Amino acid sequence: MSEIPLHSLGRKGKTRAGYVPLNDDQDTDMPTDVLRAAAARSVNLTVKGKGKQRERYIDADEFDEEATLLGNRDRMLEQVEEGNVGEQSRKLSRHSSGQRPSSIHKTQDKSRSIPFRPVDKLQSKFPPNLVRNQKYNIFTFFPIVIYEQFKFFFNLYFLLVALSQFVPALKIGFIVTYVAPLAFVLCVTMGKEAYDDYKRNLRDREANSQKYLILVPSSDSGPHTRSVPSSSLKVGDLVVLEKNQRVPADMVLLRTSDASGTCFIRTDQLDGETDWKLRVAVTATQKLVDDRELLDLDAEVYADAPIKDIHTFIGTFTIHTPHAHSVDDVPMVQVPTVEPLSAENVLWSNTVLAAGSAVGFIVYTGSETRAVMNTSHPETKVGLLDLEINRLAKILCAVTFALSFGLVALNGFRGQWYIYVFRFLILFSSIIPISLRVNLDMGKTVYAQQIMNDSEIPGTIVRTSTLPEELGRIEYLLSDKTGTLTQNEMEMKKLHMGTMSYGFDSMDEVAHQLASAFGADQVHARSSSIATGAQLAMRGRRDMSSRLRDVVLSLALCHNVTPVTNDDGTLTYQASSPDEVAIVKWTESVGLTLVFRDRTRMELQTPTGARLTYDILDIFPFTSESKRMGIVVRDVHTGEVLFLQKGADVVMARIVQRNDWLEEETGNMAREGLRTLVVARKRLTSQQYATFKTAHHAASIRLDGRGEAMISVVAEHLEHDLELLGLTGVEDKLQDEVKGTLELLRNGGIKIWMLTGDKIETARCIAISTKLVARNQYIHEVAKLKTSDQVRDELEFLQSKLDCCLVIDGESLQLCLNLYKNEFIEITTKLSAVVACRCSPTQKADVARLIRHHTKKRVCCIGDGGNDVSMIQAADVGVGIVGKEGKQASLAADFSVTQFSHLTKLLMWHGRNSYRRSAKLAQFVIHRGLIISIMQAVFSAIFYFAPIALYQGWLMVGYATIYTMAPVFSLVLDRDVNEDLALIYPELYKELTKGRALSFKTFFQWLMISVYQGAAIMIMSLLLFETEFLNIVSISFTALVINELIMVALEITTWHIYMVISEVVTLFFYVISIAFLPEYFDLDFVVSTRFAWKVAVIVAVSALPLYVIKLIRSRVAPAASSKLL
Repeated sequence: MSEIPLHSLGRKGKTRAGYVPLNDDQDTDMPTDVLRAAAARSVNLTVKGKGKQRERYIDADEFDEEATLLGNRDRMLEQVEEGNVGEQSRKLSRHSSGQRPSSIHKTQDKSRSIPFRPVDKLQSKFPPNLVRNQKYNIFTFFPIVIYEQFKFFFNLYFLLVALSQFVPALKIGFIVTYVAPLAFVLCVTMGKEAYDDYKRNLRDREANSQKYLILVPSSDSGPHTRSVPSSSLKVGDLVVLEKNQRVPADMVLLRTSDASGTCFIRTDQLDGETDWKLRVAVTATQKLVDDRELLDLDAEVYADAPIKDIHTFIGTFTIHTPHAHSVDDVPMVQVPTVEPLSAENVLWSNTVLAAGSAVGFIVYTGSETRAVMNTSHPETKVGLLDLEINRLAKILCAVTFALSFGLVALNGFRGQWYIYVFRFLILFSSIIPISLRVNLDMGKTVYAQQIMNDSEIPGTIVRTSTLPEELGRIEYLLSDKTGTLTQNEMEMKKLHMGTMSYGFDSMDEVAHQLASAFGADQVHARSSSIATGAQLAMRGRRDMSSRLRDVVLSLALCHNVTPVTNDDGTLTYQASSPDEVAIVKWTESVGLTLVFRDRTRMELQTPTGARLTYDILDIFPFTSESKRMGIVVRDVHTGEVLFLQKGADVVMARIVQRNDWLEEETGNMAREGLRTLVVARKRLTSQQYATFKTAHHAASIRLDGRGEAMISVVAEHLEHDLELLGLTGVEDKLQDEVKGTLELLRNGGIKIWMLTGDKIETARCIAISTKLVARNQYIHEVAKLKTSDQVRDELEFLQSKLDCCLVIDGESLQLCLNLYKNEFIEITTKLSAVVACRCSPTQKADVARLIRHHTKKRVCCIGDGGNDVSMIQAADVGVGIVGKEGKQASLAADFSVTQFSHLTKLLMWHGRNSYRRSAKLAQFVIHRGLIISIMQAVFSAIFYFAPIALYQGWLMVGYATIYTMAPVFSLVLDRDVNEDLALIYPELYKELTKGRALSFKTFFQWLMISVYQGAAIMIMSLLLFETEFLNIVSISFTALVINELIMVALEITTWHIYMVISEVVTLFFYVISIAFLPEYFDLDFVVSTRFAWKVAVIVAVSALPLYVIKLIRSRVAPAASSKLL
C-alpha cells in the first residue's frame, strides 16, 4: 500500500506557502506528538540531495488524504484507544498553521530522527555510552566524604573540641590526645570509601572496555567491520552482535542470522524473567542480501523520547525513495516506505542475544537506555544503631553543657566565667568518647569477618561493613520470586485425565501406553488409512492408551516452542514461557518429540520413529487477559483439522463440555503448589474451518473494534463444546529449604512480601507452595482496578480481614499508591503476607521506600537479578543472591549470599549477635567516658570549682587505650544464647526488633551507674585522703581501672578465651606502667599495704552493689533467652 505514488494527487495550484520546512539540526527537538502521529499515519518525509542538508515538508491536507487512501485509519483508531489522538490533532493543527514545531518544548523533548550514517554533530548531542557506578570523582571525593562524616553530630563535636585546643586559653593536656583519635577515624573511613570506589571504578572500566563490532563503509572488498569499546558506541552506529553477547545500548533490530528475521534474547537482568523473549527484525532490512547493504541505505529511524517502560516503544523506520524532480519550482513530496516500530523490534541494553547473530541500529545510549533509567542511584546507608547513638550523643552533649554551666554557676560566675565554661566543656569531652566510633567500626569489621568465615553459609560476602547490626532489627522482608524463592526450573509433575491420574513416579507407564497407542495406529493405518480418525471419534469408550495418546499429542502441538539445534548437535527448546518448555520436554521424555517448527509447519517424532507433520493454520497466543492459548493445525497425512487449546481453569471451565471433576482436581493441584493447565480440543470439518476463516478475516480488516471482533469470532466458531482431554500440573522447583526458611522468619516476627514481575497465577502458586500463605488462609486477589471507588471498596474489605494474604497486580498497585497511598500502606503493612505481581523494577523500589517511610521499621530486600537492584538499593538492608541471572544484584547489595535459606543464619544468628554486641559495646564505652567525667566534676566541685584536670597527659591517653580498650572491645565476642537455640526459637528475634538492647531506658540506667560509681570512687578516695595530692590520683585511678575490668566481667554472658586473656594482660600492663610513670605514682606508696586495702575498699563500694542488683534481677525478671538455657 505504501508504494502508491501520492505525490501527484491534489498538487495542482499549490504554492510553496503550504509547506513547513524542518531543518536537520532540529530533528532531535521535534515534538513527540507530531512524530507519534507521523508514526501512526506513515508520514511523507522528503530528502533533498544526498549528503546535503535535508529538508522535510509536511502538508496537513495530504496527511488526511494519504491516511484515507492508504486505509490507515485503523492505526489512527488504535491511537485513539491509547488516548494520544487529542494531543496529536492539536499539534497537527498547529503544524498546518505554519508554526515551527521545533520551537515547541525545545528544551525537554528528547525524541529523535536518526539517519543512517549520521554526522558527528548529531551523534554528539546524545549522552556517551558509559556505564558509571562510581560515587565520587577526584574533585568530589573529599567534600562528599567530609560532609558525610561531619553531618553526624558525634564527629562535629570532636572536630570543635580538637580545634579548641589550638586556642591557648582553652588548652588542656596534649593536643594529640584530642586530634589523633579523630584523624584516625577519618583516615580509616576515607580509606575504606576510596577503596570501595576504586573497585567500582575497575568494574565500570571492564564493562566500558568490552569490544563490539560496528559496520563501517569500506572502499575495497575487505572487511567492513571495526572493533570498538562499548564506551565509544554512538547513536546511529550499526552494531553486529554474536550469540551470548550482551547488548551494549538500546537498538532497533535490523537483521538476524535466522531467515525468518527473528531472534531470541535473555532479559533476566532487565525484568528478572529467565525465559527467552522473541524479537523481530525490521522487514525491509531483513530482506537485504547481506549486512553490507545496510551501509548504502538511504534510511532513517525515528524514536520517541526515552522512557522507563521496557514494554513500550514508539518509532518508525523510513527508507527514502530516489528524490523526485520539482515542478514549477515546487519540490514534490516523496513517498518513502515507512514501517512502524514497537518494543518487539528493539533490543534493550543489558539483555543478551541468546542464539544466532544480529545487526542493530543504536537509538539510545548511556543514561537514556531503559536499563539505566530503571536503576536508581545508591544512597549512603546508615544503620539505625548509628542514628540512635547519634541521638544519645546529643543528650550527652546537653549533660556536658549542664555540668559545665552548673559548676561555673555554683562558683558564682566569677572572673572570666565564659572561658571557664569552655575549659570545663573540654575537660568533660570524654563524656562523648571518640573511641566509641573507633570501637564500633572495629566491631563491625569483626562481625563482617565472622559472617564471611561461617562454614554453614559459604560464599557469603559482606559488601557494606557498616550495616551488620541492621540484620538484627529486620521487620519486613521484600523478596523477589524468580531465582530467589524458586530455581526457575519447571518440571511436569502430574497429568490428570478424569478417570486416571499419572504422578511423577508413573511416567514410565505413560511412555509404555503411548508406544502401544502409536504402534496400534500404524496397524490401523495399513488396513484402512483414511477412516482411522473417524473410527476413533465414533467409538463410544476409547481405550486408555488412545485417550492418553490424544492428550500427549495435543500437548506436543499446542504451544509456542521452537526447537533449536546447538553447535554440539544437542537440541534445546526456546519459548517465552518456561511452563511450555517443561511440557514439551515432558512429551519428549514419554516418546513424542518436537523435531521441527517454523511459522507454518510442525514436525513430531513418535515412539516408533515415524514423523507426524502438521500445518499451522492459526495461532491465538496467550495473554494475561485471555489466560489461554489456542492453535489450529491440519494433519498433512489425513487432512484432519484440529483446534487445540490450553489455559487456566477459570476460563477453560466454560469452554469445555460439562464434566464433574475439573474444578475439584484443579483445586487439589493448586493446593500442592502446582501450576495447572487445562487441555482441550475440537475436531473441525473443512466446512467449519472455512466458515471460521472467512469470519476471522473479515474481523481482522475491520477499522474499529478489530481486537474485540476477532475474539468474538474465535469464541463463536471455536471456543465452545471442546472435548476435555486432561489437566497438567507443572512445578516450579523451589530453592533449597525455602519453606522452612520462610516459616522461621515468620515466627521471628518478620512480615514477608513477595514482589515479582511474573503473572498473578504463577505468583499465587508459588505463594502456596513456599508456605508463604498458611494452610487454609484466605487469599484475596486484586487485579485490574480502574476507578477510585473500586480501590476504596478493596481497602475497606482488607481493613475488615487483616488475616488474609493479598495478591495484587502492578497496575492496581500503582492506582492504589496514586489515590490512597497512606491508607493502602497502613492496611497492607498489617497483613501477614502480600504478593505483588507484574511489578516493574522501580515499583519494587517505591514499595520498599514507602514501607520504610511509613512504618519507620527496618526493611530487608532480597533478589537475584538486575531488575532487583533498585529494590535492593532502596532497602535498609539489601541482600543479593548469586544466581543464574548473574551477579548484578549481588554486586549492588550490602550482603551477598548463594541461596535464600542462608538468610536464616544471617538474620537469626549473625544479626542477633551483631546488634546485641554493638549495643552493649556502645553503652559500655559511654559509661567508660561518663565515669571519669563524673570523677572530674566531683574533684572540681570540692576544689573550689577550678577547671583543673584531675588526670592529665599519659593517664588520659592510657585510660582510653591500653588500660581499658582490649577488655571492653572483647565484648564483641559475647553471646547470650548459643547458635542452635537462636535458630530453634526464632521468637527470640522478636525481642530484638523492639530495640530494647539500646534504648533511652538502658541509656539512663548506665548514666545512673556511671554517676554512682564515679562519685563513689572520687568521694571514697578523698575520704581516705593522704597528705599529698599525688596519692589521690594514684588511688582513684587504680580503683577506676580495676572497677572497669570488673564491670566488663559482670557484663559478659558467655566467656571466651580472648576475654580472659584481655582482662589478665590489661591488668599486667597497668601494673608494669606504674613503674614508668613516676610523675603520677609514688612507687613506695603504691607497693604498701595501705594502698592495697584502700583501693580494695573503694572498688568494693563501687562494684559490689551492682553485682548484687544483677543477681537479684536474674532471679526476679530473667531475660527471655536465659529461660531457655
